[in-house]
Parts: sequence; structure tokens; C-alpha cells
Amino acid sequence: MSDSTFHAPRLAINRVYTRGGDTGQTSLVGGQRVSKDALRIEAYGTVDELNAWVGLARATVDEVAARHAAVAELAAILLRVQHELFNLGSILATLPEDQHPRQARVTATEIERLEREIDRMNGALPRLRSFVLPGDSRLNAELHVCRTVCRRAERLLVGLARAESIPAEAVRYLNRLSDALFVWCRWVSDAMGVAETLWEPNGSASGQAASGEKAE
Repeated sequence: MSDSTFHAPRLAINRVYTRGGDTGQTSLVGGQRVSKDALRIEAYGTVDELNAWVGLARATVDEVAARHAAVAELAAILLRVQHELFNLGSILATLPEDQHPRQARVTATEIERLEREIDRMNGALPRLRSFVLPGDSRLNAELHVCRTVCRRAERLLVGLARAESIPAEAVRYLNRLSDALFVWCRWVSDAMGVAETLWEPNGSASGQAASGEKAE
């Protein structure tokens, strides 16, 4: 095994419930008991939520790829991201004094990989003349949900970093992942031949009224 690889998980899940959390507390990797609404728990819990949304988008990619083969590339990328998010959750669930040098985490390698994918996939897209609205397709909308949950996770990590020590790469990774998710939202629409819906300020009720459109 290379010195650069992470330890494999060392756990055996035999019981789904333990009753240990019935008092509103949970355990960190080091065994410390903390409140379930602690900043650290909220942060890696949101990373877990993001992982679930990415999984949903990956399932949709598999469905869409049957009709649009070019989209299939994204499935492998999203699966890798899910592994990376679990690695991120692992390090966030561990206090600095309990972290092992080969414990799973995100590193500069993950960040650089996202940057290369952003540059490559964004380079083929038309320039934007406005902000885009989610919903050009189900996959587009799901990836936008991933993007916004990623931004929320990033905000929580920024708050956690003010109170406790977390790896600097954690915030950087989520920041870059949210950028990647935005590009992937646009990329799948382009690969599927679906026109993007751009934000039009006068598409609001006020704008329609000013233009003389009749109310239904």
C-alpha cells in the first residue's frame, strides 16, 4: 500500500439503533460526546446531506445517459465526489488531536482535479449573458440543489473554523465543488441540447404588469 493512501474503514455495523443518541448527543470519532446541534455535527451532517443529493443526481445521470450518451461521463465524476464527501465527513467528525496521518480527508489533489474538470467542461460552454434559473431538466435542477446545499455546507464550515480547528482544504474543497456543480448544471443542459432559462428581472409579476400583460 502506498504511503499516500488512506486507511480503509475499520468498523462493523451490526445494529442500526443503539439508543445512545436518545438524549440529544452523539459521538465523534475519538469518542467524545457532543450535542447533536453542535457546529461540528451540523457541518458534517450537511456534508452528508450533500452526498445524498449527489447520489440522486448520479442516479438521474444513468437514466439520462440512455438518451444522451455524452452525459454518461458525469456519473463517474459524481461517484468520485461522493467518496470525497465521505472522506471530508470523516475528518470533520474527528477532533484534531485524534486525527491519524492516513485518515481519510480531502487534499489539494481533490481540489486540483475539480479545477481541471471545471476548466475543461466550462471551456466548451457558451458565455452567459445573465444568471441561470434551475429547472431546464430534472438533472439540471438536481445539480442546482446540490450546488446550493454545497454552499450551505461551506458556510457552516466557515463558521466552524472560527470556533474550532478544521483542515484548510475542507473549505477550499467545498468552494471549488460548488463552482464545479454550477458548471455541471450548464454542461448537462448543453449535452442534452436543452436551452438554458436565463433570469429576466421583468419576468416577475411587476414586470409583466408594467408591460401590459393581462392577469389570468
